[in-house]
Amino acid sequence: QVQLVESGGGLVQPGGSLKLSCADSGRASGRYDMAWFRQVPGKEREFVAAIRAVGSRIYYSNAVKGRFTISRGDVRNTVHLQMNNLKPEDTAVYFCAADERVYEYYSSKYYDFWGQGTQVTVSS
Repeated sequence: QVQLVESGGGLVQPGGSLKLSCADSGRASGRYDMAWFRQVPGKEREFVAAIRAVGSRIYYSNAVKGRFTISRGDVRNTVHLQMNNLKPEDTAVYFCAADERVYEYYSSKYYDFWGQGTQVTVSS
């Protein structure tokens, strides 16, 4: 079964960088569509970036495009999120997600497997 674990969150100044990582510690077989979402208290989970298993097509939200980069790790079903030029509005809990054949990459309801989240705080 898929079990996702995120790491790499922390406190960073505006304009700084962080790299998040997500790995499957379960027993997943095959390649999964994977994504990053973020959430602040009282708000819905927000799409950040996704990468398809087939063809590795990449998608970004308008809020992070040009600043964040999603990439696959060396191990199957691992994914990274390089975050550059961070802004205070990027502050959130970041979650990685995975599932097979996700229909709409930007919708959280299509992902069955989630990590526990890692806090990213951007503040001076």
